[in-house]
Amino acid sequence: MDAVLSGLKAIIDDLGATVLLPIMIFVIGLVLGAKPGKAFRAGVTIGVAFIGINLVIGLMWTNLSDVAQAIATNTGVKRDVVDVGWPSSAAIAFGSQVGLWVIPIGIAVNVALLLAGWTRTLNVDVWNFWHFAFVGSLVTAATGSLPYGLVAAALMAALSLFFADWSAKPVQAFYGLPGVSVPHLLSAQILPIAILTNWMIERIPGLRDIDLSTDHIQKRLGVAGEPVILGLIIGLVLGLVGFWNPADIPGMTAKVLKAGINLAAVMLLLPRMVKILMEGLIPVSEAAREFVQKRAGDRQINIGLDSAILIGHPAAISSALLLVPIAIVLSIILPGNRVILFADLAVIPFVVALAAPIVRGNVLRMVIIGTITLTIGFYIAGALAPLFTSAAGSAGFTMPANASQITAIGDGFVWIGFVVVELFSGLGWLAAPIIAVVIGLCMWLLKVRAGAMEALASASPEKTTQSTTSRVSA
Repeated sequence: MDAVLSGLKAIIDDLGATVLLPIMIFVIGLVLGAKPGKAFRAGVTIGVAFIGINLVIGLMWTNLSDVAQAIATNTGVKRDVVDVGWPSSAAIAFGSQVGLWVIPIGIAVNVALLLAGWTRTLNVDVWNFWHFAFVGSLVTAATGSLPYGLVAAALMAALSLFFADWSAKPVQAFYGLPGVSVPHLLSAQILPIAILTNWMIERIPGLRDIDLSTDHIQKRLGVAGEPVILGLIIGLVLGLVGFWNPADIPGMTAKVLKAGINLAAVMLLLPRMVKILMEGLIPVSEAAREFVQKRAGDRQINIGLDSAILIGHPAAISSALLLVPIAIVLSIILPGNRVILFADLAVIPFVVALAAPIVRGNVLRMVIIGTITLTIGFYIAGALAPLFTSAAGSAGFTMPANASQITAIGDGFVWIGFVVVELFSGLGWLAAPIIAVVIGLCMWLLKVRAGAMEALASASPEKTTQSTTSRVSA
């Protein structure tokens, strides 16, 4: 059995998300009754779109990493916990003992909950099962028990489906993504934080009246408020902050201008890539809708995808770029912080994207929510760093030079993983039924109080329509 699982994991590692996802979409399209030609074209189109999204994210990652490195060098700040980036987290997760089992576990949990009617999400984003394995590997490192780690991974698979269902209608309305949900723990963790923070902002006179949605900004500023120009401006400001060097004006100017134009490209290209992805997804979504209606009446099944499909929205990317210098400053000024950020700054759009429907695309509120989420994350990362480092060693991960301990925004900053690890560490086997009951109650509430639960994660109909129109026409 282990040999079969090892072979399956090796195939998935070799294929990667951009090849695995098109295959999954093609197979699912056929199962749902789509014509082979349409299913094949849908899979290829979605694969091409994700390649495009990854290329644009890579461009953003390169620029933000360069800026962060320059700021750290200029300020002389040093920390003992080094950010190694989400690709390292994924490698550690899939390289662990839990990673060997996580794909069959994740699929089994999804199928069981679909058949039982407890979820509306068909999670085809198999590559991102590494998030479940990562939490499981931390639990294994904390308790020394592989069974605990496997159970934790299964619980995370179930929790991700709850978050996907909870946010599905708001995501579909705000982002203009019919038939889609987002079972992505790195993004979903912000939902309760965003709901509570937005509730507090609504009770602060003055602050609650500030509308910095991208629609509003564009109306007030005209051309200067367009996403591509905002990207240019934010890039230039970040470049000045990171590369300021009066002793080398020509060199500094070149770096600043490159940062500006590259981030302008990110703002323009990401929405285009998401449009291509939706072009491929629509035939599969329609086939899923017809398949379910024939067998379960009006019950809707959503296709669970990576939150990469959200980050092309101007509100998500604008707030994320503004949060980059804030995150760097936080790493310098937070008392007791041990983490210095480098590799994972480009993950911030994934962190804040699901807050957009809650705040109606208000960039100021997203920045406030993102700042709170990252602040919490820094301390979680410091607490989890020993386990993160231990799990990395068990998975055969090569530690970077001069790093005593490691972390990453994805998933070292995620409060969900911290809570689960603490519960298993403190309660042992009792943690599993407690977490399962909490997830079950959440799913039950979503079934019996769907309107009220979805309203917590929703924008108002009027402003949602405006944002969706802007998103689709971008």
